[in-house]
Amino acid sequence: MKIVNRVVIVVLAVAALASCKDRAAEKRIAELEARLMQLEGNSGGATATPAATPAATPAAEEKPEGPLPVIAFEKMDHDFGTIKEGEKVSYTYSFKNNGEAPLIIQNAQPSCGCTVPEWSKEPIPVGGTGFVKAEFDSNGKPNIQNKTITVTANTWPKVTTLRFKAMVTPKATGDNGPTR
Repeated sequence: MKIVNRVVIVVLAVAALASCKDRAAEKRIAELEARLMQLEGNSGGATATPAATPAATPAAEEKPEGPLPVIAFEKMDHDFGTIKEGEKVSYTYSFKNNGEAPLIIQNAQPSCGCTVPEWSKEPIPVGGTGFVKAEFDSNGKPNIQNKTITVTANTWPKVTTLRFKAMVTPKATGDNGPTR
């Protein structure tokens, strides 16, 4: 039974990683691995190990002291509408620093390799504006697509999630019946 559980978890992990490397998949894999360890510990007659140890559980981050930047996006969701498969579309999310310190975007991580983000690399002064641009390549992505960009900055909270969606019309298959 242990081997079957392990094989199922490994297959799920590989499938999750192959489809799109994102944080949600990684988190789910970690949860499945912890569950597997818990099951193996309880069924083998050995002493059970807790699913989460203090070393494995990240400490909750505390809000930093002092003045902080505040990232205020004009719009956090965008709908590209209906596009044809193979089209590349882009949208620029604009924001303003409404805080009391310069804002620095450390990273903008897409949920999938089909999305390429660009962002303001220079510190944004108090009252200044910046951008995060998302370019979506719909090639090989037919039907409804919902994607995210996770923006990490020196704000509180540190992470902001931007979203976009598109209805991608599949390419014609070229199969118009028998060839004469």
